[in-house]
Amino acid sequence: MEYIIHLLILISIYSILSMSLNLIVGYAGLLSVTHAAFYGVGAYTTAILISRYETNFFLTAIAGAIIAGLLALLFGLILKRFKADYYALVTFGLNIIVFSVFLNWQELTRGPLGIPGIDRPELFGFVFKENIFFLVLVGLVAYAIYELIEYVVKSSFGRTLKALREDEVTTEVLGYKTENYKMVTFSLSAALAAIAGSFFASYITFIDPSTFSLDESIFILSLVILGGLANSRGVFWGTVVLILLPEALRFVGFPTDIAAQMRQVVYGLLLVFLMMYRPRGFMGKYRL
Repeated sequence: MEYIIHLLILISIYSILSMSLNLIVGYAGLLSVTHAAFYGVGAYTTAILISRYETNFFLTAIAGAIIAGLLALLFGLILKRFKADYYALVTFGLNIIVFSVFLNWQELTRGPLGIPGIDRPELFGFVFKENIFFLVLVGLVAYAIYELIEYVVKSSFGRTLKALREDEVTTEVLGYKTENYKMVTFSLSAALAAIAGSFFASYITFIDPSTFSLDESIFILSLVILGGLANSRGVFWGTVVLILLPEALRFVGFPTDIAAQMRQVVYGLLLVFLMMYRPRGFMGKYRL
């Protein structure tokens, strides 16, 4: 039972990440490979404030979201100069820069040693120490974020994002400042990713830079592509599949000495075939 609860917690955390990235990739049509950086900002903010200053978890999550949002605005000033493939390449570089900060600013992050001793959330004296209670908390937050994103994309702001994705030039001609829409969306997406990072840090109780590398950004992007661009429900199911599939492959009877490698091969082949025959993902409205 504890194993199932663990997987459900991971699904909830990664659902927040994938739904938030879908805002910028799916709805705004901007290919970003820097989401793990904002995920890490939230995780490190929570880890540092809790382990060193005994700050309440919920305050650290808010602080992490604000810091990530402001960092995204700063990045947005750089990214607005680029379009299409160049935009993706710059986000690639920004993720590497943030990862390098996590790895080398040892006075703040302890570098590769990581930060241990991160407490679980506490609310009105109740500590979410048991995994089942933690699951309820993160599940409610994930659902709240889903509703928030649905509200945003169904609003006039969201309709403008979709128009921007379809034809940015025409949207600008109609009088919309598309750069502002991009920056606001990027900032909101980053803030939500930071919330996921706060929950991850509190759940694992230890973080180090390896969790927030470029590979993690690519994995989060694959959740969005598999689930389907511009569809939050599809992204959720994509997250479920990519979290559970590697676990299911553990029970396939591969020889012990090559089991890990064979699981990765099968995992990769399944994704390749899925993209060949379902290029829009499970429930996507667009192709990447």
